[in-house]
Amino acid sequence: MRKIILHSFALALLGSVSIAHAADIKSIAILTPEPGTDYGWNQQGVDAAKAAGKAAGVEVLVADNLGYGDVRPTLREMAQDGAGLLIAHASGYNTSAPEIGEELKVPVAIVDRPDARKAGAVADYTASGHEGAYLAGRLAAKTSKTGTVGIVVSGEPPSWNSQSAAFAEGAKAEKPSINVRYAVIGPAAYSDAAGGKRVTEALIAAGADVIFGQGNGSSFGMLQAVETNKATNGGKVYFIDVIGDKTAIDKGNLLSSVVWNLTPVYAAMIADLKADKYGSRNYDINLKDGSVTLLKTSHIPADVWTQIEAIKKDIIDGKIKVTAHYDADTVHKMVTALPTTP
Repeated sequence: MRKIILHSFALALLGSVSIAHAADIKSIAILTPEPGTDYGWNQQGVDAAKAAGKAAGVEVLVADNLGYGDVRPTLREMAQDGAGLLIAHASGYNTSAPEIGEELKVPVAIVDRPDARKAGAVADYTASGHEGAYLAGRLAAKTSKTGTVGIVVSGEPPSWNSQSAAFAEGAKAEKPSINVRYAVIGPAAYSDAAGGKRVTEALIAAGADVIFGQGNGSSFGMLQAVETNKATNGGKVYFIDVIGDKTAIDKGNLLSSVVWNLTPVYAAMIADLKADKYGSRNYDINLKDGSVTLLKTSHIPADVWTQIEAIKKDIIDGKIKVTAHYDADTVHKMVTALPTTP
């Protein structure tokens, strides 16, 4: 594989921008900002890459817990170690990854920049679990006893926005009178567990007894808040997570999760690389193929789950249309902001 990398350098010197021998891909690399054991975004990415690589007979190199700073040295190292695809699994990497990919003539995958897609070189997988989030909203409204549910986000990237909007839409479709409170921890507070706990507590104090939380490491703070605080009516507060499955650490408050399975996404990337079609299409997830699911837990009554399954079928059959809205403005129009800044 090093011969391929060296050959690419030679092509670059000649002014070529093509990527050599994509069909000969032997290994891929995934880079994540937080540990690949977080029951969420990072773990789902690492596990999916390993599964897709195993199915395709491709080695998978993992570099996790890299933080949100400059990852150019690690990207270079992975490419020089023979990776034929660099999966930059964080929106904070969507500038540096294409730069290194262009420099070393290695294809890259990024998120939150569909406008940066470049055939043969850059693919975007701004996946949206909005269909699952709509179901989560219906579930939250069915579960709430206070008549108020909350959304806590660690930022407002496109994927979070689409899920927030769909959750609010689902909650209001289930119960038009429901109050949907909304709070942002910070502009990029993905790992801010303390902030997640503080903001979630503020939403609970504002009446929310079901919290829909979106945010990597910060979600652990959100979960701690629902575990240690009562709702304004004295009842239990429930948490609906995203992307991963925290059942293993549930203390009785994890109602559900909008689970993402990125294996089909990465498998499609590898297949497209081998077919010289990389970056020619959008890579997404949905209810129909099972890449998005709503987690069933013991906290959901059987009759409620039956109702949720019926709604899911209506979405898949096209009877209920759930549109992805990636902009924050749409979200803001559908929710009620936290009364005071925590």
